[in-house]
Amino acid sequence: MSAKLNEYGQPIGIEVIDWTPREFPSTPLLVGKYCQLEQLNVEKHANDLFAAYQTATDGRDWTYLPAEPPQNYTTFCDYLTKLVTTSNQYHYAIIDIKTNRALGTIALMRPDTINGSIEVGYVTFSPLLKKTRIATEAQYLLMYYVFDDLQYRRYEWKCDSLNEPSKTAAQRLGFKYEGTFRQAVVYKSRSRDTCWFSIIDKEWGELKGRFEKWLNKENFNQDGTQKNKL
Repeated sequence: MSAKLNEYGQPIGIEVIDWTPREFPSTPLLVGKYCQLEQLNVEKHANDLFAAYQTATDGRDWTYLPAEPPQNYTTFCDYLTKLVTTSNQYHYAIIDIKTNRALGTIALMRPDTINGSIEVGYVTFSPLLKKTRIATEAQYLLMYYVFDDLQYRRYEWKCDSLNEPSKTAAQRLGFKYEGTFRQAVVYKSRSRDTCWFSIIDKEWGELKGRFEKWLNKENFNQDGTQKNKL
């Protein structure tokens, strides 16, 4: 497709018709087949989350997060309180519908309402959540909310360039790699190069169909293992 030209013969971008700023995330409950996302609440979710994170044998899941692994319940509640009171972030607890227990957290961050861009972050899954259909459905529920309900144009995923599991997860979920920002962040007294990934609105329709096909109960064996990959 040839680029559209202005009156000076310069190529310009695709016209966006009737665009209006998007809303900030504000929906406190997103419900799926296997899990629901509830707005993070320290009093309601801290016990379950602390217990879930304590099932880890070491602290490797926190290496690439800005926080340290929870050492005791008091400091963990302080950590959760900081999350829910930080501006420009909307944190959810991921609830297993079968047990009604919180198994991890996830957040929508840095909403650019003027341009319709938002980031998923603070993906903090306990061992009880990793590599489960709930983990994938939680990501799907947020994408659906961002694109279908809030009607954003762009959904971002950023991670430490050394965080191979995060990069693999982003690509499995349909995010496209855009590049690496060198020396973008200083955290935990070390330098971080940040990898950028994104999904844009015109890609969502196909991805949504793939998610819904994968999440169908018929795609899982009796032991819970998948029949077909995402």
